[in-house]
Amino acid sequence: MALFKRVNLNSLSVLNHCYNKIATSTVKLKTNKHVAISSSVLNEKLNKQDENTEKLTNSKFATFENEMILRRNQACRSILVQVHSLSSHRDLQNYCAQFGIIQSVHHYRTNKQRNYILVEFENEESVRKVISSSSFMDADLIVPVRSKVLWFRKDNVASNLKSNDRNTVSYTENDDPTAKQVAYRLYHSKSISGQILYLYDMLKLNDLETRLRFHTANHLEQYFSGLFCKMRVLPFGSSINGFGRKKCDLDLVLVPANIKEDNVNSRLIFHSKTMRINERYETKEFMGILASSMQHFIPGVENLRRILEARVPIIKFNFEYTRLECDLSTTNMSAVYMSELLHLYGEIDWRVRPLVSVIRNWAKVQEITCDSPGPWITNFSLSLLVLFYFQQKNILPSLRMLKTYATRDDIRHTENGIDCTFLRDINKLPNEYKYKSNQENLEALLLDFFEFYSLFDFYTKGICIREGIPIRKPSRLPLHIVNPLETTLNVAKNVTIYELNRLKEKAHDAIFILETSDKSNYINWGIMNLLKIKYIDTIGISQLNMVQNVTPEEKNSRENIEDNIQESHSQEISEKITNNNDIQPKKKTKTV
Repeated sequence: MALFKRVNLNSLSVLNHCYNKIATSTVKLKTNKHVAISSSVLNEKLNKQDENTEKLTNSKFATFENEMILRRNQACRSILVQVHSLSSHRDLQNYCAQFGIIQSVHHYRTNKQRNYILVEFENEESVRKVISSSSFMDADLIVPVRSKVLWFRKDNVASNLKSNDRNTVSYTENDDPTAKQVAYRLYHSKSISGQILYLYDMLKLNDLETRLRFHTANHLEQYFSGLFCKMRVLPFGSSINGFGRKKCDLDLVLVPANIKEDNVNSRLIFHSKTMRINERYETKEFMGILASSMQHFIPGVENLRRILEARVPIIKFNFEYTRLECDLSTTNMSAVYMSELLHLYGEIDWRVRPLVSVIRNWAKVQEITCDSPGPWITNFSLSLLVLFYFQQKNILPSLRMLKTYATRDDIRHTENGIDCTFLRDINKLPNEYKYKSNQENLEALLLDFFEFYSLFDFYTKGICIREGIPIRKPSRLPLHIVNPLETTLNVAKNVTIYELNRLKEKAHDAIFILETSDKSNYINWGIMNLLKIKYIDTIGISQLNMVQNVTPEEKNSRENIEDNIQESHSQEISEKITNNNDIQPKKKTKTV
């Protein structure tokens, strides 16, 4: 026991030793016109999340930062509880009602057939009451950690708590679509555009999955706050940029706040440690010790791996309670701002995210991308290819234009000086990007995407969404895709000539498939062939004969459903870009 305490104290000492150096290494940047705003701007906004939540909920267009504040606020007001079965949710809800008003209840089941319920309260004070009233199990060999991840044991004593009938609580159960359901819906679409929309709607992250990602980040943040004051754990990447799909990895960044003098009138100052070692070594040492602390002390962290020799050192781990694979890095705010940029592009036009989704799925099925690092193109690079293509179609503006229309409130710089300034309110875009002349459907855009890159001169030209036009390739690498924010980086420098040629060949094949796969002649038609989804494998022969003899009434019913989906997407984006002085379409009311 004495050895355990000594190791624990030494770990905390070294962690604080590393943290203080990293947290105090912020670079203050100034230009002739403006004072550059560092990542502390986001931290300051997040600190005010409670008072701003009500205002943000009523806003039509939620910016990336506002969405982050809302989701983080939900996570702060939520607890995650493991229960014996789904039938326990009523009992849990009645028990938790004694701590405060419950806003919503969400159930899901893990691969290990364990049941979890995410309970969201009206305010954070209720969560504090829950934690203070909870207890540890009676055991000698445990590491006691107070957190918002709990388990609900059976009541051995008759409860006097009455049912919480005063509040109508929103209850949802998470059900992922099966392969059979996906194939069925794709087969019964009336067009390739409808197939793309169905695929996107079925595979995108839903509300519960987004809540669980922010809850995971908040769980780590609560633990780390016991070691360091004033810090954040922020999700970034596919989880929040709108391009994520079910079961995608969760990217997290540990962001130390800028240490400022809280009380200038105080004559007593805290002693702090500094490190006289180069910055990269400090980061690796800090992440290494942080990994050991997570492995031994944070409940739910499993299969932890240290990837400390990468350009950005990361800690990979699985979080048992939310079924997520996570990557944790530190002082990497440029990745958060990159997520914000991709989120903004996805908000400008409703066709962007569905097209990115189908192309990412196509690339995975055709083995153009791979989950493990290697000489192939990544999902991030593919997303940039799609955005660049939309710029050639005059659907999306270049990053340079977004920077031109940026206001003083949009100025951002990272701690190491990367300029992340761009317009963050799409309502301030020029009218040509609000009311687009290009109204091509998803089917036409998908086919043209493959034609565009099957003929693109990758040997002399590079991809740059910052400029919005092809640039002269500055290196002899097979593929050059400029990082929009860190312009000296080529995000596709790992791609070999063999993999680039495979990408072009698969694009040629995709054109042939889309042009020859007619619904009237093929069972597996449209993007089903692109994604190797076979409807005939998911149903019996008798059922197949039945669906081939579809009545005109059934066909019209399916077409009406698909038209409603496309109309809702068009209405959603029109509402986001319509000014207050314009005539706005009526919103559809939802009943719970």
